[in-house]
Amino acid sequence: MKTTGFRLFRQALVWAPIVLAACGGSGDSESPPVNLAPVFSSSAQVTVDENSVGLLYTFAVSDPDGNSLSVSVVPGGDEAAFDIDIPTRTIRALTPLDFEAPADANGDNVYEVTLEARDPGGLAARLNLQITVRDVFEDMMLTRVGAGFSQPLYLAGLPGTNRVIVLEKQGRIRILNPHTGTIDPVDFLDVSGETAAAGEGGLLGIAFSPDFATDGTFYINMTNLSGDTEIRRYEIFSGSATQADPSTADVILTIAQPAANHNGGWIGFAADGLLFVATGDGGGSGDPNENAQDPNSLLGKMLRIDVSGDDYPADTARDYAIPPGNAFAAPAGREEIFALGLRNPWRASFDRVTGDLFIGDVGQDAVEEVDRLRMSDSGTNFGWDDQEGTQDFEAPDRAGLTDPVAEYVHGDGPARGESITGGYVYRGNIERIKDTYVFADFVIGNIWAVPVDGLVIGQTMSAGNFDWLNASLVPDAGTLASIASFGEDNDRNLYIVSVLGDVFRIDSRP
Repeated sequence: MKTTGFRLFRQALVWAPIVLAACGGSGDSESPPVNLAPVFSSSAQVTVDENSVGLLYTFAVSDPDGNSLSVSVVPGGDEAAFDIDIPTRTIRALTPLDFEAPADANGDNVYEVTLEARDPGGLAARLNLQITVRDVFEDMMLTRVGAGFSQPLYLAGLPGTNRVIVLEKQGRIRILNPHTGTIDPVDFLDVSGETAAAGEGGLLGIAFSPDFATDGTFYINMTNLSGDTEIRRYEIFSGSATQADPSTADVILTIAQPAANHNGGWIGFAADGLLFVATGDGGGSGDPNENAQDPNSLLGKMLRIDVSGDDYPADTARDYAIPPGNAFAAPAGREEIFALGLRNPWRASFDRVTGDLFIGDVGQDAVEEVDRLRMSDSGTNFGWDDQEGTQDFEAPDRAGLTDPVAEYVHGDGPARGESITGGYVYRGNIERIKDTYVFADFVIGNIWAVPVDGLVIGQTMSAGNFDWLNASLVPDAGTLASIASFGEDNDRNLYIVSVLGDVFRIDSRP
């Protein structure tokens, strides 16, 4: 009888809310509101580089009922390593976390912190947070990964492979396996019979389509047999990832060159799929034709075009569209221009974190400069030939000109040079150069790194603040000299190309 009574009592409890709800009537019969537990919406795992300082993590917690919460740290984990600020919901390291000397309880570089949030009704939720510390390589070395090239000028990762392509000035695009040092016997493309390599001409740049995996398309910047710049489009052979089809050549843009120097030559795709083309001022001392400041000339500019369209169907020499937002609309200037006032932009690159374009612009007689260009800053005028770096050249400084974010003057020594080679913002895990812009001087051979956060538009960093890298970048073989370019592979390893024929990679030292 006790069992039966308990069963009836329990059934009464279960069915009572249903009966009350069915009866309707006065408000006294409504069910009481249900109290819901707090919810942590931030990730329970985060990875940080060793030696990181400042903010590591921000946690987010809320109460579905809108009540205020009491948040606390549950003892027993690795919370002693952190400054955990409950009001701001932030976690910072009290001291830099050293991968080689872990301070977490079990020494596996996974720090465990438990947070608890409790509402006024007593319901609670916990976040079992794991902060993983990632190893950062604190020293570096220079490894020769390729040799025997003929005046190599550029390097890039070959999409879909573990190899890189190397551009030779005379017109060959060769394939290098940087893991073995072997060069493929069959070129990716050979346009040497159509390339003029006199002076500063030649095969100067390449950019793979952002959709290369599906469209097999790429673009080159070369000097044709008439001495003019051509931007060409090619496709690879169907079913191949390592050989282009020469018959697919399509000249999409031609720029007349009045001299054999100051050709620029770099091309690259921005994150939005638009193609940027760097052009020099056309040569001659002091820009005698005043091209760099002329809005009706494509010389001395950073151009931006849309290669997915064609705004000039009747003109076979202009197979592209003009994206909205460029610097000029006809007839005020050439619609291809995005920025102006460049002398000889020798190597540029996009920072894959910020999307900004960094440009190494070769100076005249006194100053070499690094320029930074945001994608929101169409119409930027870098000043040449009124200004050389921050110095007056043909005219006094005036409003509307943008100074370089870094510069150095001509001369010998670790803080000087004669001809800049633009580089890359390194986002890998070698501590010495992590989050820095790495660049070089072609004539003197200096290699520098500067923190990218210190390259601020509107300010100019002097060479006294550059980190001189040469003492740490002694090659294991060959000679590092006449640095024509930097480059990246598909894993974002950073390479240095010597026009004397060698290719080097910056590696972490074991």
